[in-house]
Amino acid sequence: MAQITAAAVQSLRSKTGLPMMDCKKALEEAGGDQEKAIELLRKAGAKVAEKRAGRSTTAGRVAVYVDFAAQRGAMVDLRCESAPVSNNEEFVQLANDLVVQLATGPGAESADQLLDQPSPSKAGMTLRQQFDDLNNRIREAFKLERFVRIDAACGGYAHHNGAVGVLLQVEGGTAELAKDICMHIAAMRPKVTFKEELDPAVVAKEREILAEAARAEGKPENIIAKMVEGRLRDFFAQCSLADQPFVKEPSKTVAQVAKEGGMKLVRFVHFELPKE
Repeated sequence: MAQITAAAVQSLRSKTGLPMMDCKKALEEAGGDQEKAIELLRKAGAKVAEKRAGRSTTAGRVAVYVDFAAQRGAMVDLRCESAPVSNNEEFVQLANDLVVQLATGPGAESADQLLDQPSPSKAGMTLRQQFDDLNNRIREAFKLERFVRIDAACGGYAHHNGAVGVLLQVEGGTAELAKDICMHIAAMRPKVTFKEELDPAVVAKEREILAEAARAEGKPENIIAKMVEGRLRDFFAQCSLADQPFVKEPSKTVAQVAKEGGMKLVRFVHFELPKE
């Protein structure tokens, strides 16, 4: 058996961040070969990660990347088990690397496809290796919950704590206006971009509720229909981005502000972590 020195164990620990005893055991099994020992530690970590896979992952971080001029944007929702881990510097870097590669690389149809691509910040490593190495050290369940890429002009916004993120596809306008509207979406949480996208059954039910409320107020039948249509505007202002009063200029709707800025709204994607 190869002689395993304390210096060799310390060297492996500095590379992996794993406990000294784990590093020593791996080096002994690898006959002192550092690279082989790293691979053994990764395999052992993967087995442990499989056992953790069923744990609840309600904490995490939403990361957003946009390049308005290059007409591309992406957003990822990377989960973990606890808030302290979601704020870990390396976890934040992993989320950022995932979203940068998703936006600037060839794209991905699945989490596995994305994880097998190169890491933007770790030369010579794939995102999967970066993911697994960090997971092996932190020892919480990690999960790439969802992601989206838009190959068009986009605005983007992620809240400072990573709990909320928005991508907004637009035509025309400026990156600054698109970002402002993304911030509006994060705050006001519309359900759809345009009222026409609402489920007709939901709108019909709202009409029925408003009509019954007007009758209960003793309003005559010949004006109820007009009252209902007027009150529906408030319902649309709650649900539809285009119809909401813009948070920075409440006297105008988002649609009006966008039009004045030479911008056409297309669609938005809103990610939000679960409430604890």
